Amino acid sequence: MIKIKLSAILIFLTIGFSPIHAAKINAVKVGSKINVTIDGKYFTSYIFSSDEKYPFFYPVNGPLSGGSVTSMRNGEYPHHSSLFFGCDQVNGGNYWQEGLERGRIISVNAEILKEGGDTVVITDECIWSRPGAISPVKDSRIITITAPSANVHQMDVEITMEMLLDVHIRKTNHSLFSARMAADLSVKNGGTMVNAEGAKGEKNTFGKPSPWIDFYGKRGESIEGLAILQHPSNPWYPSPWFTRDYGFISPTPMYWPQNGEETFMKKGETLKLRYRVLVHAGSSEDSKISDLFEKYKKEN
Repeated sequence: MIKIKLSAILIFLTIGFSPIHAAKINAVKVGSKINVTIDGKYFTSYIFSSDEKYPFFYPVNGPLSGGSVTSMRNGEYPHHSSLFFGCDQVNGGNYWQEGLERGRIISVNAEILKEGGDTVVITDECIWSRPGAISPVKDSRIITITAPSANVHQMDVEITMEMLLDVHIRKTNHSLFSARMAADLSVKNGGTMVNAEGAKGEKNTFGKPSPWIDFYGKRGESIEGLAILQHPSNPWYPSPWFTRDYGFISPTPMYWPQNGEETFMKKGETLKLRYRVLVHAGSSEDSKISDLFEKYKKEN
């Protein structure tokens, strides 16, 4: 009897510590999109069309519903394109809001570096451009997509900005990495926005520095959401957050510049920013967002 019990325990431990989710992740470049699937199901597209303001991800599909947890071109704020990176008030240009003549972030080399196993890696080089002005910034991007579990899809976004000129970014709430959530997940419609300290909603998270924010809500009988994590190596970490109950989150130091007026970077200076996006089923507690951040912050 003892031998049987020990054998059963050994089998349990072996199963418990073996990988239980080995997702197959594929990517294909089709025109101005790179489409990504996880276990044969459409997850996201990296869109870099020449007529867009900037490259962005849409949709960003949840692991249960298969519907996007982000919103695209919401009528209230049409410059919110799902999951994106941009900035306003850069040397007089606007690389965020609609109007291509005001400034654009142009993809010049979007490629699939790796795909077909348990990881997809996308790289890109982008030029920040507007008519009649010298480009102030170029950036390089590395996007790594994995699936740590059946209920969590992960996107690691690393963006290195190089200043081609002395760059002045005047105080702006329109800056850097951002997500516009699907309307059904918004706080206005019963969803939850919570930061690492447990503060909830726009009133308690706006302007507050925090390593991460998670945004989730009910979809039928299930729950899905998206969290943005800031890596501790980022300048200004942890950046304060610009948050809105209607479904917007962005860690954005440019709205709270140290001198109260602008952020300044010299020509030749580089700025490396790292974010981890977790698209998940369940609440923050169910998905163990806090534990996943503890793991992330130890990564070099």
